[in-house]
Amino acid sequence: MNTTAFAALGDETRWSILVSLAREPASASVLAGELPVSRQAVVKHLDVLRSVGLVESERRGREVVHRPVGSRLSELGRDLQRVGTAWENRLDRIRGIAES
Repeated sequence: MNTTAFAALGDETRWSILVSLAREPASASVLAGELPVSRQAVVKHLDVLRSVGLVESERRGREVVHRPVGSRLSELGRDLQRVGTAWENRLDRIRGIAES
């Protein structure tokens, strides 16, 4: 499990950027227009998301377009599912002990 990626997603602005990119790939300028932060701040958040493999970028002429990396997000989803299942199992054991 990659806790660095989860830490990156723990920031509300980065989460909002990722949600926006899931709807449609976009440039930092477009994202800054949708968020209450500067373009420069968006670029820094995109750098963090790119460094943990959640976003990839492609130059299109003068613009750089960013999009989420689906396979990486799927991997994180599987990690979260495993954590959820482990917690459910623990709670079931605690419930069993409490009821006996």
